Amino acid sequence: MTDRFTVRSPVTGAPVGEHPVHGPEDVRAAVGRARAAARDWSACGWAGRRARLLSWKRSLARRMDEVASLIRAETGKPRHDARAEVLLALVHLDWAARNARRVLGRRRVPAGPLSVHQRALVGYRPLGVIGVIGPWNYPLYTPMGSIGYALAAGNAVVFKPSELTPGVGELLARSFAEAVPGHPALLQTVTGHGPTGEALARSGVDKVAFTGSPGTARKVAAVCAERLTPMLAECGGKDAVLVDASADLDEAAEAIVWGALANAGQTCAGVERVYAVASVHAELCARIVHRVRALHPGPDPDSPYGPLILPAQLTTVERHMKEALAAGAHAAYGGPASLRPPYVHPVVLVNVPEDSPAMREETFGPLVAVNAVADLDEAVARANAGTYALGAAVFTADRRRGLAVAERLASGAVSVNSVLGFAAVPALPFGGSADSGHGRIHGAEGLRSFAAPHSLTVRRFRPPVDLTSFTSSRRRAERAVELGRRLHARW
Repeated sequence: MTDRFTVRSPVTGAPVGEHPVHGPEDVRAAVGRARAAARDWSACGWAGRRARLLSWKRSLARRMDEVASLIRAETGKPRHDARAEVLLALVHLDWAARNARRVLGRRRVPAGPLSVHQRALVGYRPLGVIGVIGPWNYPLYTPMGSIGYALAAGNAVVFKPSELTPGVGELLARSFAEAVPGHPALLQTVTGHGPTGEALARSGVDKVAFTGSPGTARKVAAVCAERLTPMLAECGGKDAVLVDASADLDEAAEAIVWGALANAGQTCAGVERVYAVASVHAELCARIVHRVRALHPGPDPDSPYGPLILPAQLTTVERHMKEALAAGAHAAYGGPASLRPPYVHPVVLVNVPEDSPAMREETFGPLVAVNAVADLDEAVARANAGTYALGAAVFTADRRRGLAVAERLASGAVSVNSVLGFAAVPALPFGGSADSGHGRIHGAEGLRSFAAPHSLTVRRFRPPVDLTSFTSSRRRAERAVELGRRLHARW
């Protein structure tokens, strides 16, 4: 008999649901079913897959309240946040379905003068079965960046959601089967703890898409390395906001507060560090504090934000805050009394030493550090000094300067005069480097992440000099090569 585990509300501790613990045999069986389903899915063609995915999208849109209620039950998020998460997932699923053929469909490319006799084509083929390992902070939106794009590219998916939010994963697979009859094994969910994810990585899937901590990513990567299974990893961030002296401080403060506190700070591309030019630092801090005073987390459906979903995260937030204060930082708002499990009330720190964990490690809680810098050059240097490189933002009255600064930031995505501006733009790729992971989801690059390029040539006529034949005149072949050399030497 399959073991089961209980999911509990992070707000009340009451049971939310029971789910099976899928072992290696269960996972292998799911992957086997998915491989057979992938062949049928591939035969549907671009138009067939688009129609079916849009049907699923419309079904999810009609069921928004049902999906959001389950997200809220498993994570404690306010109602609006849960509904907004569903909307973001819909936006990305819609884009992937409508753009897969344009991005991945076969097209002609220039053959070049050396191969003028060839017609050159490139297309993309699905990889087969994708294993998706999802997080608990955005249990629908984040994995949809892999699931929706992988399905649109022609793959089957086996999804292992976080053990804190398995119900959302099960509902996702069930909703697909109901909206797209005839493909029951195309999107399957397996549930359990870490060993279930390990079994999925070891199951022979054709690629693993992982979201989680860098430490866990390294463990998954080690398992993937056993079979040379490719892996896409999104591992969090320590995102910085840079504020120029010319910036609209009200807009900057509003964006910083939302980016730092939304979802209780449990956002991989949320705001954790702020570097403000010294001449506006004090005023910016005052405006940030003014706004956070009005924000009180709680269980009410309309609270500004909810609890820390993972109880152990409270320890990280507490350690970052206390070590920063011990090292000389000042709490402009909040402090140790802000920790009231399962909630953390807003914490704003200033003058935090750059070697403090609050400036170097991912906090993943409603704590933001605001430091002063001499100018934007120093802000860029500090923002780039860490080991994460996921997202960032720049606030300035000069948009051209903002773009120039954005180009100098190592982050994979940067917003000018907003935070997380890229999250709701499905055409933009999302991902980072170093401890933030590697590979991209979303956009054309996100579709290509789940497909393999397929190169084709078709000979149109026999060339005057065939360099791929032993029967060609050596003299004519040498003359052709010399002509090519001269052309390239001059171009």
